Amino acid sequence: MHTIEKIYIDGQFIIPHGTETADLFNPSTEEKIGTVRLGDVEDARAAIAAAKRAFPAFSRSSKAERIAILKRLSAAIAARSEELTAAMVEEYGAPQYFTGFSVANASATFLTLAKVLEDYEFTQRIGRAEVTMQPVGIAAAITPWNNNYGFICTKLATAIAAGTTLVMKPSEMSAIQTQLLTECLHEADVPKGVFNIVNGRGDVVGAEFSRHPDIAKVTFTGSTAVGKEILRVGAETLKRVTLELGGKGPNIIVEDADLNTVIPNVLMMGLMNSGQACVAGTRVLVPESRMDEVLERLKDGIKTFKPGEPTKAEVMIGPMVSSKQYERVQSYIQLGLEEGAELLAGGPGRPEGIDRGWFSQPTIFTKVNNTMRIAREEIFGPVLCVIPYRDEEEAIQIANDTSYGLQAYLNGSDMAHMRELAERIDTGRVVINAAPHEPLAPFGGFKQSGIGREYGVFGLEAFLERKAVLA
Repeated sequence: MHTIEKIYIDGQFIIPHGTETADLFNPSTEEKIGTVRLGDVEDARAAIAAAKRAFPAFSRSSKAERIAILKRLSAAIAARSEELTAAMVEEYGAPQYFTGFSVANASATFLTLAKVLEDYEFTQRIGRAEVTMQPVGIAAAITPWNNNYGFICTKLATAIAAGTTLVMKPSEMSAIQTQLLTECLHEADVPKGVFNIVNGRGDVVGAEFSRHPDIAKVTFTGSTAVGKEILRVGAETLKRVTLELGGKGPNIIVEDADLNTVIPNVLMMGLMNSGQACVAGTRVLVPESRMDEVLERLKDGIKTFKPGEPTKAEVMIGPMVSSKQYERVQSYIQLGLEEGAELLAGGPGRPEGIDRGWFSQPTIFTKVNNTMRIAREEIFGPVLCVIPYRDEEEAIQIANDTSYGLQAYLNGSDMAHMRELAERIDTGRVVINAAPHEPLAPFGGFKQSGIGREYGVFGLEAFLERKAVLA
């Protein structure tokens, strides 16, 4: 049984002032595996005060000093990768292919920002002015549960590269992972107060971070509804914000697609991270002329996406993170049936042979049109909607007919044509033929998928302000 009873402020693990606790569960078994003591408003203010004390010195630190810190942080995480993986499996239920990516990516993020920092010039001459990029001020990061290590490390690495001190509120449902990760970060000998981590509820700690006048910037990854509230509250003090929010990605199969290659890619891009991914391509757009063969291939291909115990190498779909999330996914599956969609695979309830754990069947709906709620709202589970299109004009129209615009997918044989189509899709990223992740490319959304960008130099500059000196 895990007992998480400390938060991290000013370089120390301390007992929080808050006394509320939350239970922690193994989603694969539904068993309680621990408790976490939650910080309160007083703890949030203590974290902000520590970051405020550390800011003057750290904001004037050299590139060399920050690069050294980033490299130490990377090494500290890599040294405990096996423990981090085990915690992610136990508390989140992620399959092996995802934990392997997540832990390695968390360590690599710091090295990526170190390289960005090496090449970045904070001061340049523009006309008769000297323009300097300086740290924005104390920042707050609020992160979700679906890739706990990755989100914490991305925001921390970027803040350190910028010379900004940081307070963080991770998801309380990820407290075991957060505790272990914080221990790693502590070992990297970062100056006291540069980063501070408070377990707590969003409407308590997160709300205080969002409204406190000493916070200059909020970076948030999570739901569009919460992002809007952060924007509203932050407007009182004109906080800078980076919001990476929801998605309902189009996953377009083009007429000339080689289905032998494309179908596995379409399924992986739609069902990644057990469907608990804002970037998932869950709207599968298929040309009417190829619908029958695509459906046949999808029905056969989804059989390889086996749900089950995440410690098994062959498992591709883990459990939903909580009973609440499981019920949410189940309600959308039922809604799809009520809306008139038909099941190609999966359906309500647990997968066959699994009698415990918050597992949802990998599900594919057909007979879907883009006005249905299952095609418009983010489900955040292993549920795909197949939508037909007559020609590419209609495909683009359907792809863009959404309030979201985070990540889209194109699958076809003619690369030049794919690039032409990519230019017409209103989304922050377009992935062609399952291209791998690029950590230097900007990441963020159009429309209600967010404001601002993360990663690389684009993320770095989101933590900086421009100052012009004319002499």
